[in-house]
Amino acid sequence: MAAPMLRWVGRGRRWTFARVDGGSCHRRGAPTGSTSNRIRGQSSVAQQPLYTTQKPRKGEHKWAAVVGLEIHAQISSNSKLFSGSQVRFSAPPNSLVSFFDASLPGTLPVLNRRCVEAAVMTGLALNCHINKKSLFDRKHYFYADLPAGYQITQQRLPIAVNGSLTYGVCAGKKQRQVIPKTVRIKQIQLEQDSGKSLHDDLRSQTLIDLNRAGVGLLEVVLEPDLSCGEEAAAAVRELQLILQALGTSQANMAEGQLRVDANISVHHPGEPLGVRTEVKNLNSIRFLAKAIDYEIQRQIDELENGGEILNETRSFHHQLGCTMSMRDKEGKQDYRFMPEPNLPPLVLYDATSLPAGADPQQVINVDQIRETLPELPRVTRERLVQEYGMLLEHSFTLLNEVGLLEFFQNVIKETRAEPKKVTSWVLNTFLGYLKQQNLAVSESPVTPSALAELLDLLDSRTISSAAAKQVFEELWKREGKTPGQIVSEKQLELMEDRGLLEQLCHSVMEAHPQVVTISGRGKGQSHLQSQPQDTPKSLAITLCGSPEALPKNDWPSFIYNSLIVIFLVKVMDLKEGNPRAINKLIGLVRKATQSRADPAMIKEILEKKLSL
Repeated sequence: MAAPMLRWVGRGRRWTFARVDGGSCHRRGAPTGSTSNRIRGQSSVAQQPLYTTQKPRKGEHKWAAVVGLEIHAQISSNSKLFSGSQVRFSAPPNSLVSFFDASLPGTLPVLNRRCVEAAVMTGLALNCHINKKSLFDRKHYFYADLPAGYQITQQRLPIAVNGSLTYGVCAGKKQRQVIPKTVRIKQIQLEQDSGKSLHDDLRSQTLIDLNRAGVGLLEVVLEPDLSCGEEAAAAVRELQLILQALGTSQANMAEGQLRVDANISVHHPGEPLGVRTEVKNLNSIRFLAKAIDYEIQRQIDELENGGEILNETRSFHHQLGCTMSMRDKEGKQDYRFMPEPNLPPLVLYDATSLPAGADPQQVINVDQIRETLPELPRVTRERLVQEYGMLLEHSFTLLNEVGLLEFFQNVIKETRAEPKKVTSWVLNTFLGYLKQQNLAVSESPVTPSALAELLDLLDSRTISSAAAKQVFEELWKREGKTPGQIVSEKQLELMEDRGLLEQLCHSVMEAHPQVVTISGRGKGQSHLQSQPQDTPKSLAITLCGSPEALPKNDWPSFIYNSLIVIFLVKVMDLKEGNPRAINKLIGLVRKATQSRADPAMIKEILEKKLSL
């Protein structure tokens, strides 16, 4: 039997793409389909200017952008903030709803201890001051998926205040330099989540799912110390890693466990702050950066074209890559905040203020929680750099990719290879294959044990680097074979017989005399002296690789001869030590051995034979 659905009688919301001036998307279209309403309410972020967002064109004034974030993280707990209902993603609609969640008369809230501990732990990790006494308030507003008509939050006195979050932004030509930056945290507060509204445009109705109603949230309010989408994305990603390391939130944005509202304005430095807009419910770090950068440019274009910025709430359409107006905020909404009468003040203790004989199950000790804090991402990165000698940007990559650090550490435990070699293979080869196939680390067909065995074979010089890549490619095919079995079946073992390798080198040199001519420079030979049959044209053919690469004979003779001279100059450069020719010989020998020969040994033999 299907789970019951609550219907909101009335017109469903219909989203239409309208023409928006000043840089917004210029498209008209049909309804977008169902959307879900998440956290609503007026922003509490005060704005302050910080960085310049773009390099101005000649003759223009600089613009400064101000970006503040409100981040809502779903607390990892078995039950909701004020009821015993279970918390589970993708449960059947309205199957996890208690009487209190549905706001039936006579029901009272019971505070979840786990949620309070998660808030304290998060505040400590973010360098916040933990208030020993905090208060709960009612924030009144009407919406169909908020059956009580108010949300229980902490407006007046939140549980944690005045913190900071340090994050890194990549810079430099190749984005390899990490610049540390810090954003201030205004407050962290506990509050309820709302339900979920599903708008059915075809039937002009809205369906309500209250499974999410009453789930515990941590609202982290950042001061407006950010200036662009890249900084905002880096800060949110760092916060996401911290929450996951603490275990206070899974922070899975795809499942709505981490949602971001961005407040954005632009102004000329030295002038009053501009009117801000709020972009709501951003549930992807990539979309967060795109939405902020788009909105900054939209506001700049609007102002430069003589328009004005409206104080409004906007949404980001990821397919069109633009923000769209949802509702204006010119008329300030009165939320009629009032103390929550059914919840006493939340009192916390530390080692000095803990009452004698207090029941540990009835009190929360801040100092005890502080002692249980795990290693935070910043400390983990520092440890990786010191312990394995890797670059700082490599440590960021290991932590930013979900599951990659654990994979790396498991490989390190099982292999004898140097950490730098493991780092290179994990970040370049392994991660490259994952991105090419659009797979998560958990979906990889190559296990840490298999990669460790492959690196051991490479480290013991059983196989060459080229053969190792062949083995890795075979491992990726999910055939269930070990690296050792693949090496044995395909006969990829490194050739150790120097005599046999010398014979192969000799055979390759005899089969390619023109390359040998270019590579060799014997004593008493002039640069252009080579074998008797060599002519300018034959040397040019050797350099080009084939006669077809040469200019046609029907070209004017002076052009043809000039090109031949240019080729001969290149030949002289080769004779002066350009490694291209000898590298070609090395490649030919390796091809003959199916990449089983050591390139260093091949080069040594060839140089001896050529007397280079």
